[in-house]
Amino acid sequence: MSRIGKKPVPVPAGVTATIEDGTLSVKGPKGTLSMPTVEDISYGIEDGAISVMPANETKRARAFWGMQRTLVSNLVVGVSDGFTKTLEITGVGYRAAVQGKNLRLQLGYSHDVDYAIPEGITIATPDPTTVHITGSDKQKVGQVAAEIRRWRKPEPYKGKGIKYRGEYIFRKEGKKK
Repeated sequence: MSRIGKKPVPVPAGVTATIEDGTLSVKGPKGTLSMPTVEDISYGIEDGAISVMPANETKRARAFWGMQRTLVSNLVVGVSDGFTKTLEITGVGYRAAVQGKNLRLQLGYSHDVDYAIPEGITIATPDPTTVHITGSDKQKVGQVAAEIRRWRKPEPYKGKGIKYRGEYIFRKEGKKK
């Protein structure tokens, strides 16, 4: 029995949710997001909340229950508040800057890396070693952060590279004489 699935997802003021043609759409101040519904799960909108319940007693319905509730919650939070991931760049000469629709990264290669910022994502660089990625779609924000991080993952000896804020980098001791 899903514990998180039992709780209805509260819909804040200024956010509207509709279910039609097998699609759940949520509209808010940060845009509109939608997701396809699953036939094993029944969705209901009442009293300013979206409830998610299994439509039958199959194992598949119970397995999807909590996940679908979390996906609905991500839609509501995305259109009301949005999601942010922060990357930190460590290393001598490593830096980032936003230039128009591109993020220019200098990561110790012989050339600069230009990353085209996708639609629906906002990237800000308050200082050369910090990158804030913001958007309403949680999956898209995480994917963009992972793609940027992939250019130079943190290495375990000096810790140089791009890491998520709060990420622990396991450090190794260098060789001894």
